[in-house]
Amino acid sequence: MRALHIITGLGTGGAEQQLRLLIRHLPVDCEVVTLTNPGAVADGLIADGVPVTHLGMAGNRDLGALPRLVRHIRAGGYDLVHTHLYRACVYGRLAARLAGVRAIVATEHSLGDAQMEGRSLTKGVRALYLASERLGRSTVAVSPTVADRLRRWGVPGPRIEVVPNGIDLARFRFDPVARHRTRRRLGLPEDAYVVGGIGRLSAGKRFDVLIEALGRLPDDHWLLLVGGGPEESVLRRTAHEVGVSDRVLFTGERPYVPDGTPGPDLPSLTSAMDVLASPSPDEAFGLAVIEALASGLPVRYASCPAVEDLPTRAPDARQVPCSAEAFAESLRRPTTSGPRTPPEAARHYDIARSAARLMDVYTTTLSVPSPQKATAT
Repeated sequence: MRALHIITGLGTGGAEQQLRLLIRHLPVDCEVVTLTNPGAVADGLIADGVPVTHLGMAGNRDLGALPRLVRHIRAGGYDLVHTHLYRACVYGRLAARLAGVRAIVATEHSLGDAQMEGRSLTKGVRALYLASERLGRSTVAVSPTVADRLRRWGVPGPRIEVVPNGIDLARFRFDPVARHRTRRRLGLPEDAYVVGGIGRLSAGKRFDVLIEALGRLPDDHWLLLVGGGPEESVLRRTAHEVGVSDRVLFTGERPYVPDGTPGPDLPSLTSAMDVLASPSPDEAFGLAVIEALASGLPVRYASCPAVEDLPTRAPDARQVPCSAEAFAESLRRPTTSGPRTPPEAARHYDIARSAARLMDVYTTTLSVPSPQKATAT
């Protein structure tokens, strides 16, 4: 089977790194087209031996990208096209139909109650999404919560398949050697109690809540923010205003898997933490929380469908209101602590299991008789 994955960009984001991890576990001949931003994840995919094409799309209204994408799909002779993220889903599904592709699958990575990939869910955004959704055969939701949101939007239930995000459990296993090495590299005091925050530094992630919470905590509490994004300068200013800038560390974007990037990767940074905090009130999945659980960390979250949808309870995973006061109270250093052992519930999100479920979707999609091929104009 030959599959083409189309994604909006390949910077260091959750959906982008999830795509790279999935491709590593899919028994499929995969190629990738990125509409924009062939960033660090593109480099990682190429290092993995996956062909990556940058379409050079100039913006949402760059209609000239459509015929270029159609030509690429036709030339590749793909059995299936799989789209990821809003812009790629809109353009990719249409291009695949025009190219006469046999089967089209899309994954909805980031549909919240009030936003999608950071954009407000206006009537126009919803209408365009639903119009393009009808061009495919299956829409994959990363959690049952997202599947419910899609049904409320008007996507027919039979078209929706739930394939949770997955993680490499072995990569995130707690490593005491990596913990010691990483904490020394970061300049953390030996007795520091490290609160971790992982994700894109955007307004919707509400990392400002953690900075304000840190101001209510003792001086041995530190905050380690892993990720990059447009709000970094705002968060640095907030830390200065709260008076905790000397206890907030910014690592920038970090890879999920080793790719030669200088500095510690995400699993090493997770090992260096003592608790993971996720203050975002509107999540589609909550991948960072699951990665933290796999590392044996306690987690405090405002919204995390991945935890809420688990078939069994995850010990020491607690929901907290999205406020500085509530997070400060929940993040205080405990008087005792046990061994860092991942809960059994984390195995529910093993990447091999997610890849197998996605292969079932591919097989079912390919078994449906092909519609009459569209003709490009």
